[in-house]
Amino acid sequence: MVEWTVGKVFLVMGLFVLAGVAEIGGGWLVWKAVRGGSPWWWAILGSLALVCYGFIPTLQPLDDFGRLYAVYGGVFIGLSFAWAALLDGFTPDIGDGIGSIVAIIGVFIILFWPRDPSGSNSTDSASNSVAAPS
Repeated sequence: MVEWTVGKVFLVMGLFVLAGVAEIGGGWLVWKAVRGGSPWWWAILGSLALVCYGFIPTLQPLDDFGRLYAVYGGVFIGLSFAWAALLDGFTPDIGDGIGSIVAIIGVFIILFWPRDPSGSNSTDSASNSVAAPS
């Protein structure tokens, strides 16, 4: 469980932005090389950026892989539109803006929702268990 401080919030958000730049930038470079007529080596640079992206989430102080990636998904939505608007000439419409706001609200709910420090999400731990295959 993360003990939230102002510094920890900035670290988490900064790592999400860094991951977004690596993933979106890497994907964009590959996209431009394959579909946009950019030089072939853009695809190599994009691929390297995507490899770097794979390691960035491991720097997060969050322990839950699923929750971390769910939160990142919400951040990714807004960053994707920002990237496209700044570097690709895309103009987001009102639906894109509303969807991004909803996603970011979801990010904050997931990140900052008060959780049981023991890691249990329910008072009945038996109801959360999954039987192992026999």
